[in-house]
Amino acid sequence: MNDSIRVAVDVGSRQHRVAVSDATGHLLDEFSIDHHHLGFSQFFDRVGRHGAADVRVAMEGFNGWARPLDQAVLARGWRLYNVNNLKLARYKEIFPAPAKTDAIDARRMLELFSLAEQRPLARNALVEIQSASAAQRQLKYLTRRRRILVTERAQRLVRLRVDLQAVCPDLLALTGAVSNRWFLRFLTCRQRLTALPRLQAKTIAALPGVGAKTAPRIRTWQAQATFGPDIDLYDADIVADAQAILELDERLNALNQRIEATAADCPMTQRLCTIPGFGPISAAELSGEIGNLSRFNSEASLALYLGMAPLDRSSGMMQRAALPKCVNTRCQSAMMTCVVRHMRCVEQSRTFYERKRSQGKRHNQAVRALGRHLTRVIWRMLTKQRDYRITAKTT
Repeated sequence: MNDSIRVAVDVGSRQHRVAVSDATGHLLDEFSIDHHHLGFSQFFDRVGRHGAADVRVAMEGFNGWARPLDQAVLARGWRLYNVNNLKLARYKEIFPAPAKTDAIDARRMLELFSLAEQRPLARNALVEIQSASAAQRQLKYLTRRRRILVTERAQRLVRLRVDLQAVCPDLLALTGAVSNRWFLRFLTCRQRLTALPRLQAKTIAALPGVGAKTAPRIRTWQAQATFGPDIDLYDADIVADAQAILELDERLNALNQRIEATAADCPMTQRLCTIPGFGPISAAELSGEIGNLSRFNSEASLALYLGMAPLDRSSGMMQRAALPKCVNTRCQSAMMTCVVRHMRCVEQSRTFYERKRSQGKRHNQAVRALGRHLTRVIWRMLTKQRDYRITAKTT
């Protein structure tokens, strides 16, 4: 029996390789499991045979190909570590193995446990996973799903605008933005674009969003509507794209309602929403991606994760900066949006931004500088359990 064991899982899409050792690094067991419930049962059975009270599992790609095995490990109460693949690759370069197999990779991952315990600089090779709350896990899934739909909608809008410009620029000129819902409803009145000039006036007037100013413009276009020679290629597809955008809008609205309902049960999201400019969707995305705050050693670590602390990449007279590889790009995007909105609401933040601009910083650099300051504020808010407040100026 061993009181403490180490487990390494080399993750694959269909099969995982497992290596087990004691706390000193002595290899105890090796086996492979398939990625289905029988394989997971085999994993817990063979690891459990050692009867260890302290089980530490290192796994590649947390929340990636390892799902749902990683969540099952956490549910067992075992300590789970995410392997930093970049550091693992560097380690294998420095101490190369005679060959490359899944079994060898699993053993090399076991070596990282001993390395992290001996060398402080190697601790980040294995990052312990801290369980987030149920609300945060839901927000993470919902906001990531929302970002996928937003990207798809933006791509379809670009394609719709380009196609209309190619075959019917006069129709495109009716609206200032292709995303206007009345315009999308007008495009989807019939199954083909070439049928729109024959719409009756009462049908146009009944469209939601078409008012007294818009209806005459549409009728004027109908009277002189012309289409390009390639209209047969685009005719039905343009209508299909417009219909898909309307459906995406409905799905996004429903998703936004689910996010706001879930955010009401998340203390971190509610606290972030007290910051001026931090909307419920962006705050929910930040909360879901940050997860358990205890995974960060300091506010500087959080700032790196949010992408608000570029690292110096200077040499001689050349002064440059680069984002670290540990940046969560979703967090960075949400944080940049929140910071821009925040400085429009708070005079002190706007002054800070303008001062950075006057020092020669570009817009994004000035926004990140303000975001770095706000990260310190967020850290104190979350660690001290305080809401945001603006200190009144003293005269």
